[in-house]
Amino acid sequence: MTAEPSAELLDRALVEEAAKKSGLLWVRSEGGRDQALWHAWVEDAVVVVGDGGEQPLGGLAEGVNTVVTLRSRDKWGRLIAFRATAELLTPFTAPWKAAVDELKSKRLNALDHEGVTDRWAADSRVLRLAPQGLSVENPDAMPDADHAAVPVPTGATTRRPVPEALPRLLLRRRKKR
Repeated sequence: MTAEPSAELLDRALVEEAAKKSGLLWVRSEGGRDQALWHAWVEDAVVVVGDGGEQPLGGLAEGVNTVVTLRSRDKWGRLIAFRATAELLTPFTAPWKAAVDELKSKRLNALDHEGVTDRWAADSRVLRLAPQGLSVENPDAMPDADHAAVPVPTGATTRRPVPEALPRLLLRRRKKR
């Protein structure tokens, strides 16, 4: 007779599978807002690179407690969320190199693909977010809240109305051709 897999084992397997399949996740620091980050899965943890010309990491820093949310690859909806503490990886150590190698393979549109390792070592931060304990949200335990957030304050404005004369000018040009 085989033993049933534990809830923690199933939970970890779902986190790993979701992290490997999706290139985007959301991280919420204590008291902060959810922010979308691209990532990679390396040695049982999510790794992200940011700042220094890469994605902004905001309040994400060494020792900060976070909630990481992963989406479903096929439905793109919220699949699982877990707690993690951010760990800053020291440049050129073995864990940092493993993380950078995997992140570099995901960063296909880097302008300086050959020099990205040195640039990340000098200007960016590579953080490791390892799952801690059971997930806080999973397919069997989803919250009832809608998770809607107030938009971030910005100086951007909406487009002004189209000037009244513009449609006539555009139509006149077409007729002349």
